Amino acid sequence: MENSTNLNFEDIVSAYYQPLYRFGYSLAKNEHEAGDLAQQTFFIYAEKGDGVRDPSKIKSWLFTTLYREFLRRRRKDSRMDHYEPEMLEAAGGAVEPHIRRSLDANLAVEALEEVDEVYRQPLALFYMKDLSYKEIAEVLHVPIGTIMSRLSRGKSQLREIFKRKESETA
Repeated sequence: MENSTNLNFEDIVSAYYQPLYRFGYSLAKNEHEAGDLAQQTFFIYAEKGDGVRDPSKIKSWLFTTLYREFLRRRRKDSRMDHYEPEMLEAAGGAVEPHIRRSLDANLAVEALEEVDEVYRQPLALFYMKDLSYKEIAEVLHVPIGTIMSRLSRGKSQLREIFKRKESETA
């Protein structure tokens, strides 16, 4: 994907459809809507993607576009403004490696679905899409400090969920 001369629509769809679908599913919690979001993202790219001059920005552009489409649909469905809660507190570190390794993918996704939505989005982008803090901030259109806080609080929630699930299976 780095070479702009080889960059074509089919390559972009092939490279990013599954990650976009998974991100859409993590937001919408619905397979049909996730597919619609991914398809709409590529439709928008087909119309406006030629404005993306730097091939290294395509991934971020696609995830941002999918997220915006998700928000647009939510606003349309609820007829309410998107709520941004205050994010002043910061809670502690990363999910312990031994816990992360001991979980299978389904259990991890199940745990992620239990995290508050405002934290779930950055966590999904960080762990499932391997986006940097800066890329997540661009996708979600929030300051990087807010992303750091949301990731920290989300990781804390995940830790508690993992501990609970681990004790349930023990």
